[in-house]
Amino acid sequence: MRIISGSKKGKHIIPPKGLKARPTTDFAKEGLFNILENKIDLEDISVLDLFSGTGSISFEFASRGAKSVIAVEINSNQVAFIRNETAKMGFNIKVVLANAFYYMKKAKNEFNIIFCDAPYDIAGIDQIPDIIYDNELLLKDGWLVIEHSKKYNFSEHKHFIECRNYGSVHFSFFNAK
Repeated sequence: MRIISGSKKGKHIIPPKGLKARPTTDFAKEGLFNILENKIDLEDISVLDLFSGTGSISFEFASRGAKSVIAVEINSNQVAFIRNETAKMGFNIKVVLANAFYYMKKAKNEFNIIFCDAPYDIAGIDQIPDIIYDNELLLKDGWLVIEHSKKYNFSEHKHFIECRNYGSVHFSFFNAK
């Protein structure tokens, strides 16, 4: 796993063995950030990274100049790994040990970008856009990105914009329209 661009471009991050996460592939991550950079200036934005796993997406946003990044993860070993790497790289990432569904329902902040990479087989993934919009977690021109498997189709959601595929990785994009 590596950081694709920004202040830590090319930095390799090696998660410890046994970490229970499926990091977004470098190929998919590069495609994702190319799309995002055409939609929004990534510097000085606020980001919420739900189900942050290895922290790969949080690190990428921080490297690209995000003003604040909150990484939410339920696994304490993964939280410790993200915190350790954050400290080593000097990033401004707040790492929260929490159930992402609970966090979404209780959060009071608004974000420019919310990235959600839930486990592909988790119950409730189809409810995530409604939870985000019902709790007003996105700023007016904010973007929600959900990484998911091909078995999900969000195209009927009123805030859905498009879906992009990178091999087995699918990104659905939403905004306020």
